[in-house]
Amino acid sequence: MQPFRCLNHQIERYKILNTYSKNRIGTDFKSPAIPGHTSVARIAEAWYIVAEAKKLRQTPLAVTLLDTPLAIFRDRYGKVGALLDRCPHRNVPLSLGAIKGDHLQCAYHGWEFDRTGACQFVPALMSESRSPGRRVAAFPSREQDGFIWVYATPDIEPTSEPFHFPLLKEKNYTSVRQEVQAAASIHAVAENALDVPHTAYLHGGLFRSAKTKRNEIEVVIRRGHDRVEAEYIGEPRPSGLAGRLLAPGGRKPLADGKVTHFDRFILPSIVQVEYRLGETSHICLTGALTPVSDFYTRLFSVISFRLPLPGWLVALLLRPIAMHIFQQDADMLKRQTATIAHFSGEQYMSTEIDVLGPQIYRLLKQTERGEKTPAAEPFTRTVRMLV
Repeated sequence: MQPFRCLNHQIERYKILNTYSKNRIGTDFKSPAIPGHTSVARIAEAWYIVAEAKKLRQTPLAVTLLDTPLAIFRDRYGKVGALLDRCPHRNVPLSLGAIKGDHLQCAYHGWEFDRTGACQFVPALMSESRSPGRRVAAFPSREQDGFIWVYATPDIEPTSEPFHFPLLKEKNYTSVRQEVQAAASIHAVAENALDVPHTAYLHGGLFRSAKTKRNEIEVVIRRGHDRVEAEYIGEPRPSGLAGRLLAPGGRKPLADGKVTHFDRFILPSIVQVEYRLGETSHICLTGALTPVSDFYTRLFSVISFRLPLPGWLVALLLRPIAMHIFQQDADMLKRQTATIAHFSGEQYMSTEIDVLGPQIYRLLKQTERGEKTPAAEPFTRTVRMLV
């Protein structure tokens, strides 16, 4: 009967681990182990969003950042704490616990920890509860712009602050928030978000189209020590359903100005697409990418816009269109990751119209290696493409 007892034990262990995994945010996909070359870059000395602030209420929240399980919680004053999701007593996830005043209480034996990770109380213990050996690693955290940010390196005082989303407090602007997830690396998701050529094919009819006449435009690429941007010069009004919503009038010339289009990547993981159409229309999509693991990324996006149409109406129509586009991208990125895993690594063949992907890769790898010296002069290059 011993083999059956072992089998039953393994089944129960699987059920426990599976239940725990389902309770975590961003752990429904297991990153493949890829032995060959990949564009993965693990940048730990940086701020990342782990949750929308409204989702953190009276109970702890389990999240994962760079393969590290974290327990996020608010104390009774509303201040946010982020602890390693592992009680030092018997290795139970702290995210299963409860809030007790200023402390996070473990669900197993009731040990209580403050936001610094110090154990402040051990029930039934007659001696002093506080001891350095009973401490849990604490990660710097901030609540900003309606998001919970965590610094991915524990027990240090960061020398930087989280990224600020632009236009959130500007008058006459409407903002829409959305979270999406993709089974891909930060590099792949960032390149996809800022890649113009794929939109006519993967999103044909929604944003641009491969069937319409192409226009030759100029693209100026500028790279500094912490960011890279592409400026698209001579671009017509965007076509497709999304284009007609954001720029009524189709591809006709603008009566009050021109199309201004910038795509940007800002270290460690910010992507931004900005359009101005004359003096009346301005839209800025900013996304913060969070590496759950090497090949699993969460994208927290804020779309802020000022358009001739009522903001509430645009928001109502924009959300389902944007989600459909995001889902198309997520499906393609999942297929890309599966192919990379199958062939044990990446093999990219880029051209000059892959304007930002190689530059993003360079910035990520330099930062991963700790190269933080500002460039003497920004890198600039101009290419031409058809859109």
